[in-house]
Amino acid sequence: MHTPPSLLRDGATVRLSGEWTLAAMLPGLATLQQQLAAFAADAESWDLVAVERIDSAAAVLLWRVWGEVWPSGLLVSPLQRQVLARAAALPHDLPPVEPELPHPVAVLGGQLLKAAENFRGLVTLFGRLLLDLVYLLRHPADLPAKEFAANIYKSGVLALPVTALVGFLIGVAISYLSALQLKNLGADLFIVNILGIGIVRELGPVLVAVLVAGRSGSAMTAQIGVMRVTEEIDALATMGIPRSVRVVLPKIAALTVVMPLLVFWTSAVALFGGMLAAWLQLDLSLAYFIDNLPRAVPVANLWIGLAKGVCFGFIIALVACHFGLRVKPNSESLASSTTRAVVTAITAVILIDALFAIFTRQVGIPRL
Repeated sequence: MHTPPSLLRDGATVRLSGEWTLAAMLPGLATLQQQLAAFAADAESWDLVAVERIDSAAAVLLWRVWGEVWPSGLLVSPLQRQVLARAAALPHDLPPVEPELPHPVAVLGGQLLKAAENFRGLVTLFGRLLLDLVYLLRHPADLPAKEFAANIYKSGVLALPVTALVGFLIGVAISYLSALQLKNLGADLFIVNILGIGIVRELGPVLVAVLVAGRSGSAMTAQIGVMRVTEEIDALATMGIPRSVRVVLPKIAALTVVMPLLVFWTSAVALFGGMLAAWLQLDLSLAYFIDNLPRAVPVANLWIGLAKGVCFGFIIALVACHFGLRVKPNSESLASSTTRAVVTAITAVILIDALFAIFTRQVGIPRL
């Protein structure tokens, strides 16, 4: 318990008592400053002998009340005088502190270390999943079927409307823009090739991956993060339930299974939108479009698109679970981890898509 600071007027002398520290002064600091200012106007001496403790904050307060001049009469102990002398030696106006800009090399090194740490965490989580698969093969009764089905419903079925809408609009936009250029060149018929290759091979998988990373990936990170904040993860471990089998594995397996189906669905709807736009813009009938689509787009492009979907779904869920498990018990960490999960997943998706483009550049390209 703090003894509150107090002061009283005894003739021309002001006597201070109690603890004159910042913690003790804060509750009544405004009143204390008013009393000091009123007494300092005509006080001839100050008596601090009864003061139990005094710190730098109180010393600075008294020094400024005295007008930064030692009073003519001052009763203090040697230790109190030392504290007051340090306050008197402080400059009245401290020079502004210029913020130090971080060195670019230090910033780059910090980012590289964070990336290396996240990569190690992803590899560790992947190894944990492999061990869980081996465990489930030996103990099929522990298969998390309900969690797997629930994640398929949330990540796949509920995502059908939004992916269809975005895919349809993208198909219409690409078809309209392509039709304007092709019409000028007299190459209207090539719109089937452009739409088919572009959507089935590239735009469909990447578009779905970005939507799923922002929708399902962020939801997975937030869900696992909330479980970390509310200590549900620790409760599972206490009950002997492996968190990776019940929480992480169903999410990753479900999204890996669902993504190629979503890619197929979105690509089909986007092609339908492109067909409608080509019909209205170039007067190409739907029957002509459908008859020529298999010739213009070899089936290998469909397999490449579905393979991308499998890889994208796995990496999005893996990244989401990794950042969810790294959430610290505060709301700021939850928000930052969710953002980082989405950004990292989209970056990884684009990187994988570039690798696909390099290694499959000779596959599925029609010869004219």
